[in-house]
This record gives sequence, C-alpha cells and structure tokens, in this order.
Amino acid sequence: MRIVVDLNRCQGYAQCAFLAPQVFELHGEEALMYTPQPPAGQRERVLRAAAACPVQAILVEDRPEDRPEDRPEDRPEAPGAEGRSGVR
Repeated sequence: MRIVVDLNRCQGYAQCAFLAPQVFELHGEEALMYTPQPPAGQRERVLRAAAACPVQAILVEDRPEDRPEDRPEDRPEAPGAEGRSGVR
C-alpha cells in the first residue's frame, strides 16, 4: 500500500490522525506528517482514515502484493488439486 496526501487540499481536520495515529500525525495546527508506505497491519485503519477525510485529500494506492487475495500463499486451492502440480 502506498499513500499520497494532497497537502494543498488538506485542511488539517486531523480525522486521519485520529483513525490511524501510527501513520498520520498532525504537527502544529496544519502540518500533516505521514508514512507513505505504512505496514500491512495498518491497512484497515488507513482505508478508514482516507474515507473519513472531509476534503478527500488522501489517496491510497494498492500494490498487488499488498492485497491478501493476490498473494499466492493466500489463494485457495482448486478442489481436487491436492498433491498435484501444474508441471507434467
């Protein structure tokens, strides 16, 4: 996951800092500091923070390796495929 915040649009409402404090932090009244590539464990908090931004200043970009459904180890096996590989 990668985060981009439009700092020209951000008005310092701090909803993001409230919902994902390990990723977003408000310094002073308007200076937002954030982690552009947060840990995977912060995914849900970051998505909630982006959705809660009153001016929609937060863009969250998913990378395929960040989504659980795109990781090969997390994909369910096809029924009846136990013990078989795709190579003959």
